Amino acid sequence: MNPLSSHLSDSGVVVSPAQRNAVLRNTYGLLAVSLVPTVLGAWVGVSTGMLNAMGAGLSTILFLAGAFGFMFAIEKNKDSAKGVYLLLAFTFFMGLMMSRLVGQVLGLRNGASLVMTAFGGTAAVFFAMASLATVIKRDLSGMGKFLTVGAVILLVAMVANIFLQSSALMLALLVLCLGIFSAFMLYDIKRVMDGGETNYVSATLAIYLDIYNVFQSLLALLGIFGGEKD
Repeated sequence: MNPLSSHLSDSGVVVSPAQRNAVLRNTYGLLAVSLVPTVLGAWVGVSTGMLNAMGAGLSTILFLAGAFGFMFAIEKNKDSAKGVYLLLAFTFFMGLMMSRLVGQVLGLRNGASLVMTAFGGTAAVFFAMASLATVIKRDLSGMGKFLTVGAVILLVAMVANIFLQSSALMLALLVLCLGIFSAFMLYDIKRVMDGGETNYVSATLAIYLDIYNVFQSLLALLGIFGGEKD
């Protein structure tokens, strides 16, 4: 197949190479911008300690309600500027929700270096998946269903472990989360490159969630295995 030929999007619309490149370029640009409110949200959460007063159950309910509410609103408004603003508000919220983990890691003697290591590791995964997506010629659309089922099972297991409090299960879920969302990253980037996703707001949302979950999993694992207590 000619790599410069047009492809069909998920909606059946023919997408030219120029359109695919524009969507990918806008996605990467918005993705870079979205990291700013994420960092700001994490900083606000760590500085104020506002999540520390919440129990695990309450914070999980807030996270799920807020995340799914934002994602619904973003998809509904993805074709307008409002979708971009909602996406940036969502990334601030996600940074805020991650602040408890970030605060715990920063409380370790080598916490700052662990955060930077997790950031560097996430960047490495992203660049590896983006590079892989450019060289893989086969259609990866079949991966989506399996990865979605895996993500749902993972979410249910994580919610269940809030009550089970199993350290072994938590470690297994973190490793599984790292693997699933690294694969999701490849799938989502390849989907944009192949013309399967033609809206850069939706594409940014998907890839952002992949990056967020990879970073969070890496940070938690580094905190568990590499953390140095005072």
